[in-house]
Amino acid sequence: MPWNRTGGGTARGAGSATESVRLPFTDRAEAGRLLAERLVPMGLEGAVVLALPRGGVPVGYEVARRLSLPGRPARLDVLVTRKIGYPLQPELGVGAVAEGGEPVFDRDLLDRLSLDEDDLAATVEAERAELDRRVRAYRGDRPLPDLAGRAVIVVDDGLATGGTARAALRAVRARRPARLVLAVPVGAAETVRAMDAEADDVAVLAAPWSFRAVGQWYRDFEQLTDADVISWLDRARLAE
Repeated sequence: MPWNRTGGGTARGAGSATESVRLPFTDRAEAGRLLAERLVPMGLEGAVVLALPRGGVPVGYEVARRLSLPGRPARLDVLVTRKIGYPLQPELGVGAVAEGGEPVFDRDLLDRLSLDEDDLAATVEAERAELDRRVRAYRGDRPLPDLAGRAVIVVDDGLATGGTARAALRAVRARRPARLVLAVPVGAAETVRAMDAEADDVAVLAAPWSFRAVGQWYRDFEQLTDADVISWLDRARLAE
């Protein structure tokens, strides 16, 4: 899959690597609308859109809205993930876990830090507890929708190291979707390339080689709350 250094990206089977977008995005909603247009030619109407909270939810809302047809709505839901941090430096992610999935670790990084999975058992347990709390907050007693045999789009607001996206994609793959798509407005070029091995299709609007953080590609990148996530999900359900 080709990527260009000026910010244009492509999805396998849709779009062109020479297409470009103006960066930074105004906010996540604008990024979601632009991303949805990139997805339209891929035949994903009526797909299940799983947004990674919190930042992926407003992006996913726009994607689901655009891919809905009369009598064939695209369903928006969340797939909760949590980063697994290095205990001595929690902001350094050494892995991630998604609901319904097993922890996914960066093996090379664990080797460099002389860590094994047993060293991270307490951290994983704490992150699973927070993951469960968020699932209850966002979905209550509702289970994830049945994904078997369906097209599923995993959406986030951007890809930096890709740890949470990788955990999410593997958790979804285990549920046997007919087609698994990763869709993000922006991602670090090397991380986007690495996602080829995890999804059937990868749709991205911009894949810069110089990438410090997702927030640098948005003018408005406010931190979202659980209440914000619930509000977006309620809006999506009312529109179904």
